[in-house]
Amino acid sequence: MTLFTPEDLLLYLYKESSPELTAAIETALQEDWTLREKMQVLQSSVNELDKTVVAPRMEVVLKVINYARESATEPVHHS
Repeated sequence: MTLFTPEDLLLYLYKESSPELTAAIETALQEDWTLREKMQVLQSSVNELDKTVVAPRMEVVLKVINYARESATEPVHHS
């Protein structure tokens, strides 16, 4: 039984593993139910991370808009 690191499994999930590593993981997945469970947990975690949406707080957006509004009303001086 080959032990795979979490990094190996992530490389496999993102299709960045070498052909040799890919083949070894696929063989092990067919034979080792604990590895299949680990892979399922890792896959669901990766899916959740891929869904994560980061947005600024409304307070920050309003401050930027107000700053832009104030800056737009200031006279422009050309040298």
